[in-house]
Amino acid sequence: QVRLIESGGGLVQAGDSLRLSCAASGRPFSNYAMGWFRQAPGKEREFVATITWSGLGTDYVDSVKGRFTISRDNAKNMVYLRMNSLKPEDTAIYYCAQGGAPMTGPIRGPNEYPYWGQGTQVTVSS
Repeated sequence: QVRLIESGGGLVQAGDSLRLSCAASGRPFSNYAMGWFRQAPGKEREFVATITWSGLGTDYVDSVKGRFTISRDNAKNMVYLRMNSLKPEDTAIYYCAQGGAPMTGPIRGPNEYPYWGQGTQVTVSS
């Protein structure tokens, strides 16, 4: 059974930083791409960042490029999202997701992620 557990969310001020963590279990972690998505109130879930199984490839939504960094530690079964220069529009529930097929490239589409965590709230005040 795959489990993804996010942590690290919270209430911060604009310009602050946060690091989200996601602990994965249930499958060989190093075989699968990982992604971060977010959903703001009244909006659809959107792609934020993805990292390949090897960690060598990443991709980001334009709105976070240069501010957010996704990384993974395959020895610890962990994926991270470092968020700098946070803005009020970054306020959302952030979800960690694991890709379904092994050893793919970066994945943006949510339909290619069959496994999801419960989410962690990030609130950025102005």
